[in-house]
Amino acid sequence: MNRESSATIREIRHRRVRRRVVGSQSRPRLCVYRSLNHIYAQLVDDSSARTLVSMSTLDAAMRTKTGAVGKTRKAEAVGTLLAEKALDQGIRSVVFDRGGHKYHGRVKALAEAARKAGLEF
Repeated sequence: MNRESSATIREIRHRRVRRRVVGSQSRPRLCVYRSLNHIYAQLVDDSSARTLVSMSTLDAAMRTKTGAVGKTRKAEAVGTLLAEKALDQGIRSVVFDRGGHKYHGRVKALAEAARKAGLEF
């Protein structure tokens, strides 16, 4: 029996999503990576291969803003702070790359918080 790991299946899903989702200077790609304990998000301009804005639960701003709260609450804070940084740089519209993860839980919380803070998907 040929069984693939969940990480391999996620990689396959991620490649399928990335075929369609491409960021540009006017509309960068909001890509999300979720590990067991942390969540990372960045706005990427794929045409010039540059990261425009990034935020994660490991950033100093996050540590001061959130204390000992759950991972979903931290993901919401990451989405809010990322949107604020993006709006400061004049970025209003993005395309969403969920990184092969389901649009559920922490990934969904980050996306909805970013929308609420002013980013357009």
